[in-house]
Amino acid sequence: MRIRRILATAIATAALAGLGLTGAATAAASPAASPAESPTPGECEKGGGTVDWATNLCRGGTYDGQMVD
Repeated sequence: MRIRRILATAIATAALAGLGLTGAATAAASPAASPAESPTPGECEKGGGTVDWATNLCRGGTYDGQMVD
């Protein structure tokens, strides 16, 4: 009986460790937007910002302070 519990614990631990590794691999495989890319005016507004046409910068939102194409 004790051996069964130890074996079940080992299998459960291995299964949980496997789920953690696949989640980490998925997160690492999805590329994030490069900060070097300039957003378009539409992307700036979709990100919650407004375009400052005097300086060509996105103000507020996701792309705050980035140059607009």
